[in-house]
Amino acid sequence: MYAIIKTGGKQYRVAEGEHLLVERLPDAEGATVDLTPLLIVDGDTVSDGDALGKLGVSARIVGHERGPKLRIVKFKPKRGYKRRNGHRQELTRIEITTLKLGSGSSRSKAKAKAASAPSEEPATAEATDGA
Repeated sequence: MYAIIKTGGKQYRVAEGEHLLVERLPDAEGATVDLTPLLIVDGDTVSDGDALGKLGVSARIVGHERGPKLRIVKFKPKRGYKRRNGHRQELTRIEITTLKLGSGSSRSKAKAKAASAPSEEPATAEATDGA
């Protein structure tokens, strides 16, 4: 079972128990965060779109880190123009703890509700007409 999540403007494929480096999250170390799933695959069952309202992905923040230093060099020959700059990205290491699933397949339940709903509606309509 795996999920596609979105955080920090990027999408990641995650499974339960994986460690992941993502853009800095504002929560403290040891906190639990809920990430927005875009897709959850459990064997042959694929949940996306409206079915994701019941589903979720939880992660625990392991620690905050900084990425490697990147050197930015600007140079224009014959003009005496040289610039050097550096950048270190702020990152958060998370561990995926649970992939929360709703009870059963949401698509099959929706079909079952749609099949049972028309049989109930005429019965209530007849009762209101007689009153």
